[in-house]
Amino acid sequence: MNAANIPARVWAALLGLACALAGLIAQPVHADQAPEVAPQGEVAMQSIYSLDTPAAVSKPPAVSGGNEADLASSEEPEEFDRGMASWYGDRFHGRRTASGERFDMYALTAAHPSLPFGTLIKVRRIDTGQEIKVRINDRGPHARGRILDLSRAAAEALGVLASGTSMVALVLP
Repeated sequence: MNAANIPARVWAALLGLACALAGLIAQPVHADQAPEVAPQGEVAMQSIYSLDTPAAVSKPPAVSGGNEADLASSEEPEEFDRGMASWYGDRFHGRRTASGERFDMYALTAAHPSLPFGTLIKVRRIDTGQEIKVRINDRGPHARGRILDLSRAAAEALGVLASGTSMVALVLP
């Protein structure tokens, strides 16, 4: 069998599998941990830290001679995006995500259009201030005007399940 006779869907599946394996090799994710996200620039995320290198994540050095308000503001989590979040669940439970893993609607995960798979972020609900940590494992949302799709469990923990959507801020953990 030559390459020209292989259906496009088989090529797509192989490419997805290769990407998922490359992501696992480059940045392992454990069930009880997820990688840290470095501060974001104007255009894109600057870097992602692996789970295996917690020492690489450090706080900024203390500045001598500064006032306390300057130091306190440097400790605040950095918000890098704001917009509407929604959730998805039953219909996709057990299906493969874009990262290659099976979607578990009971896990604290989310779909984002561009953050690297395995990235850990905090999602803060604007109206209530509630926060949860989620791991990015899928691409989406596929609805116009939304920045994040939460798993059912994440939506429930954030209090978004009944309303279906909410304004959120994405924050570095």
